[in-house]
Amino acid sequence: MLLRFQVTNHASLRDEQELSLIAGDRHAERAEYEVPGSDLRAVPVAAIYGPNASGKSNALDALTWMRHAVLSSFRQWDPAGGVPRRPFVLRRDHTSFPSTFELDFIVGKARYAFGFTVDDERIQEEWLYSFPEGRRRKLYSRTGRDAEPMSFGRSLTGRRKTISQLLRPNSLYLSVAAAQGHDLLGSLHKWFRDGLRSASDEDFADRLDYTIDLYRSNGGESGRMLRAPLMTLLQFADLGVEDLRIREQDEGIKEEHGRVAAALREALGKRVQVGGVPRHRVQVQHRTSEGVFGLEIGEESSGTRTWIGMLGPVMAALAGGSVLCVDELDARLHPYLADALVGLFQSRETNRNGAQLVFSTHETSLLGQNARTELYRDQVWFTEKDSTTSATRLFPVTDFYVRDSESARDNLEKRYLSGRYGALPFLDDELLGRLTENILRGGKRGAGSTTGTTTR
Repeated sequence: MLLRFQVTNHASLRDEQELSLIAGDRHAERAEYEVPGSDLRAVPVAAIYGPNASGKSNALDALTWMRHAVLSSFRQWDPAGGVPRRPFVLRRDHTSFPSTFELDFIVGKARYAFGFTVDDERIQEEWLYSFPEGRRRKLYSRTGRDAEPMSFGRSLTGRRKTISQLLRPNSLYLSVAAAQGHDLLGSLHKWFRDGLRSASDEDFADRLDYTIDLYRSNGGESGRMLRAPLMTLLQFADLGVEDLRIREQDEGIKEEHGRVAAALREALGKRVQVGGVPRHRVQVQHRTSEGVFGLEIGEESSGTRTWIGMLGPVMAALAGGSVLCVDELDARLHPYLADALVGLFQSRETNRNGAQLVFSTHETSLLGQNARTELYRDQVWFTEKDSTTSATRLFPVTDFYVRDSESARDNLEKRYLSGRYGALPFLDDELLGRLTENILRGGKRGAGSTTGTTTR
């Protein structure tokens, strides 16, 4: 369960930005989650709106990168390779400005605050606190400038000093402790692995494989329990779907993809991201009046492919009470399907384990009065680019006066599109007029002629 995420100087996020999932109001029909040791409640859904290039994706990417750092800094990062961060580059000497990541989250029945600060070379700071009975208690802190970088609270037991000796300048203490089998810190590391997931175009192959593994019941008892609802949701999106036919991917295709990916990284650099190839070949079976016919998944519409690839992470999040971050939820999905997916997390009936969905979108119909799933004012966020620094500003709709009663609820969609909350693209009509004029001039000069041909 995610309560709050805060980041500074990551990609387009220059200044301190915070995304809070703490409920500002209570709604009995919403799948809210009680925060242990407090009277706070967490919301199940947070939506981020804003124009293109305003930083929506980078807000989610920062959270995904934090997860990557926890899972990979000790086992996978090059010991002499520094920290593979993405700082805000639209400033002079950006490498001298560190990036900071911090979040509040719940594991089991306990609340924790974990964070760290990094530059291109090392972990500058790292800290972890718990909140027994609502009071903050230090578990450990780290300062890279000190001769003895680690300081521990009394409540953190285990082989603390031994783990400290294995620290590298570019590895997180949490990552090292998990690798050394520390019980408590290992459970927090596991939350980052299983309790915080993401979905984007880049990881479609992995998401498709995960969906198919659940469908084929490769996930044990939980997988067998998820197969039926997976099929129900698949048929919900396309009434003609009868079943899925699964085969293993051809080894030649995987080898060829590996060669292409290696060539791209060699030409463009090791940090370039290349989408993977699925382990499975998927054929979607459709029933018609003349029988059942199969289409390869590549022959399906982009919307159907997107929906199939999303089902595994969605069902796993709902079953395990984890956090799912989705970039551009509405991309290639019909608004009704995006609405239905959000509704799975918002509803107390389908979301009984405290799962959360955090997504970016342009789909304003989710804010409208005709949406099947109602998003409340404490669940809607906006991004806007600063006109002078090009840095992203992330802010909630609760910064404005917005009513939240059923009898007098503001139409968020109408107000957003009218510019009431900002976070809209600026369209320069004067430039558009010049473009139209230039097109007309070009058309008159080039009318009736063909460039680069000779007629005899």
